[in-house]
Amino acid sequence: MNYLRTAMLLAGLTALFMGVGYLIGGAGGAMIALVIAAATNLFTYWNSDRMVLSMYGAHEVDRSSAPELVGLVAELAGRAGLPMPRVFLMDEPQPNAFATGRNPENAAVAVTTGLMRQLSREELAGVIAHELAHIKHHDTLLMTVTATIAGAISMLAQFGMFFGGNRDNNGPGIVSSILMMILAPIGAMLVQMAISRTREYAADNLGARIAGQPMWLASALVKIEGAAHQVPNAEAERNPATAHMFIINPLSGHGVDNLFATHPSTQNRVAALQQLAAELGAQASPSVGANENYPPRSPWGRSSSRGPSNGSANGSANGSARGPARGPWG
Repeated sequence: MNYLRTAMLLAGLTALFMGVGYLIGGAGGAMIALVIAAATNLFTYWNSDRMVLSMYGAHEVDRSSAPELVGLVAELAGRAGLPMPRVFLMDEPQPNAFATGRNPENAAVAVTTGLMRQLSREELAGVIAHELAHIKHHDTLLMTVTATIAGAISMLAQFGMFFGGNRDNNGPGIVSSILMMILAPIGAMLVQMAISRTREYAADNLGARIAGQPMWLASALVKIEGAAHQVPNAEAERNPATAHMFIINPLSGHGVDNLFATHPSTQNRVAALQQLAAELGAQASPSVGANENYPPRSPWGRSSSRGPSNGSANGSANGSARGPARGPWG
C-alpha cells in the first residue's frame, strides 16, 4: 500500500472537514471538527466493515446457505494467497459488488442478488477476483474511511447551512454558507477521485490474473455497467459517498451526485483487460462485443460450458438488465 498517498488523501479530507468547521464556528469550530475527524477515523478503522455492510442490509452466508458462492470465493482467495474473507449477500436487484475491511485478515466481500442472477460463473469469478485484489492491495480500509469522512463533510456542510455562519467570529454569512454547502461535498468527492482511477485499474489487472482470464472480468464489467443505469440502487443513491467502493458506479446518473465519475470509463477498463489478455496469451476477442464464448477452461480444475451470456459483453451493455434469465446459481 502507498502509505504516503493514503496519508495525503486522509489529510486532505481532514482539512476539508476542519475548513467547514471553521466556516460554521470559527477557530473553535475548526478544532471541534479536528477532534470529530480524529474520532471518526479511529471509529471507522475498527468498524468500517460493519458500518457499510449494515448500510446495505448485507447478510453473511456460508457453505450451507450459499455453497457455490462461498466455494468460489474460497478457491479464488487461495489462488490470491489471501485468508478466506467473510462473504455477504445484499438483497439488491442491481448487479454489483464491493469489498471492505481494515486488512486482509478482517475482510469481507459482498455481492448483490442481481449479480448472482445475471452473471455466469466465469464472470462472477472475475468480479470476485477484482474485489480480492482490492483486499490484497489494502484498498478496502482506505475506501471505507474515505466514504465515511466524505459523507461527514457533506452532512456538516448541510448542518452549517442552518446557522448561516458565525458572524461573531467573522463567519461567512448566509451566501457563503450556501456556497459551502455546495462546494464542500464536491471538494470531498474530488479528493476521493484522486486515487480512484489508478486503484480500479490496478484491481482489474490483479483480479484478472487471479481469475486466470481477463475477458471474464471484461464481460462482467460491461454487463454491470449497462444494468447500473437501468436498475437503480436506492441505498447507494441515498449514500453517494460510498459509490466508489463498488466495482461499477452504482449511481443512476440522474442527479448531480454523478457530476463527477468515481470510476474510470468501462470502455477504457475493458480495453486494458483486452491488452492484458493478449499479453498473457489468452484467447481475447478483437472486440468485447464478439459473439463467441470466452475460453471454456476454468481455473478450478474442471471445464465449464458457461461463458458470458451469448459470449457478448457488448450485447450485455445493450440489454444488460435482461442478461441471462437466470444465472448458474438457481
